[in-house]
Amino acid sequence: MGLQHTFHAPHGGADFLGWRKTMAGSTEIVYDDGVARRMIWRVASDDPSEARIAEALRVAVGSIRVVPTLYDELKKRAIAIERVAS
Repeated sequence: MGLQHTFHAPHGGADFLGWRKTMAGSTEIVYDDGVARRMIWRVASDDPSEARIAEALRVAVGSIRVVPTLYDELKKRAIAIERVAS
């Protein structure tokens, strides 16, 4: 089974988290709250573990405070990010 690229909040919210590969080959994480906020981060590692990113996103989207939890989960897994859009 392949890795899941997108995650939606299970608690009825419109929160969305996903990761994607850009045409340049870098990995980006996308967050959208379904109303007004959309944020994009670039993963700073050259060869990030897709499984570790997917697990961090799965945990974060299941929480009430998605973005702070995302930061915590990425930090736990030593996945460095840089914000590229808001």
